Parts: sequence; structure tokens; C-alpha cells
Amino acid sequence: MKALIFAAGLGERMRPLTDVTPKPLLLAGGKPLIEWHLEKLAARGVRDVVINTSWLAEQFPVTLGMGQRWGLRIFYSYEGPAPLETGGGMLHALGLLQDDNFIAVNGDIWSDYDFGRLPEAPTGDAHLVLVDNPVHHPRGDFALREDGKVCNEGMTRLTFSGIGLYSPQFLEGWREVIGDAPGADGDPARFKLAPLLVAAMQCGRISGEHHTGRWTDVGTPQRLQELDRQLVARERPPPATL
Repeated sequence: MKALIFAAGLGERMRPLTDVTPKPLLLAGGKPLIEWHLEKLAARGVRDVVINTSWLAEQFPVTLGMGQRWGLRIFYSYEGPAPLETGGGMLHALGLLQDDNFIAVNGDIWSDYDFGRLPEAPTGDAHLVLVDNPVHHPRGDFALREDGKVCNEGMTRLTFSGIGLYSPQFLEGWREVIGDAPGADGDPARFKLAPLLVAAMQCGRISGEHHTGRWTDVGTPQRLQELDRQLVARERPPPATL
């Protein structure tokens, strides 16, 4: 199985930190955010990881190399000076992902979710990991039904964690769904993933699960600082007892 890490964003809400460092390379608990993902993907048995890049792209191979220290092979999907959004970024990386099911994860989150819990293949187009709604996103994104299907309507909504397992067929017919949205006719195309997910949900082709463990969307310097504090405290050995 392969994996895609979304790492091309500009990180505008994280400035001034991201003026000189792309957000996935910011440190939390003594190592870059993206390194936590690489470790978990390697533990899952993933061997090939595609990282899409744009802003400060040259820093990724300098920091991560080609993945040997984690037993991985890293491939970089450079999108140019302007990021292609999540949908366009996934489409642009498909040639490197080839025809395998693949894990996709946002490079600017942290979670204790075990990638080993993901199925080997989605039952439809994708399998999403949902989490409890954080304070900054109280309305959530999607609803999880009792039969394990994810839908765009429901009273009890959860937040999409940015972790999912996708079929390579997921992007088939993307142009019909996206239509003439700004950027869709570009070369390469620029578009968001959410409309494709919603369209597949309406056909019952998206499954999901509810992760009740730890998860952080590192969207502000304050959240990064708090995550770093928690991770450092977790790694610190307990005080010696007499």
C-alpha cells in the first residue's frame, strides 16, 4: 500500500512561522509534524510515500531525504508555486500512486490514530476517519451512520480528521462533479476534495469510523505550541521516587 501526505499548503494562518518553514516541517515534540506520519505509515507496512509540495518545496528533501531512515521510499510531487488544493493535489500525484489503494493524510495534523486500523481496501470509494468536533469547528463536517456509511446530512456531525483510505478510482469523473469551478480548467487542475467526497456519499460509497483518541488540527501557532507542550510532557520521564 502507498500513501500520500498533503504538504503543499501555504500555511498562511501560521505566519510568521511559515514564512521560513513549511507547516508540515514545524516541530512538535522535538520532530517535524510530518515525521510523526512517516513513522506511523512505516509501522502500518507502507513502503512508498508521495509528498505533494509547493511552498518552500526545497526544504522537504533536505529535511526528510528519500525516506531511508524510516524504511520508506519518498517521492515528491511538486505542484509549482501555487498549491493545487487537496483534489488537484491528489490528481496530480496519481501517477506516482499508480493503481493501488492509498492512505492520504493532511501534513498539518497530529493524532494518536493507528494507521493499522485502516482496512486493506475501502468498501466503496473511500474510508474516512472522523473525530469529535474541536472547539474551533463545532458544527463538524459529516455524519456517521450506524451501518458505517458517511453522509453529508445528519443531526450528529463529526469532523473529518484529514486521514482516509482511497480507491484509485475515487477521482474518476471528477470533472463532472467539479464542473467549471475556478482552477478546474488549469493545467494542472486546481480543485478541492470535499465536493467529490459529498458526491460519493450521496451514492453510498464512503465508509468511515469514529476515532475517539487524540487529534489536533495544527492551524494556529497557539495550537502548535500547545501540542508541543503536551508531546514534550508525554516523553518526559516521570520523576524519580525515593
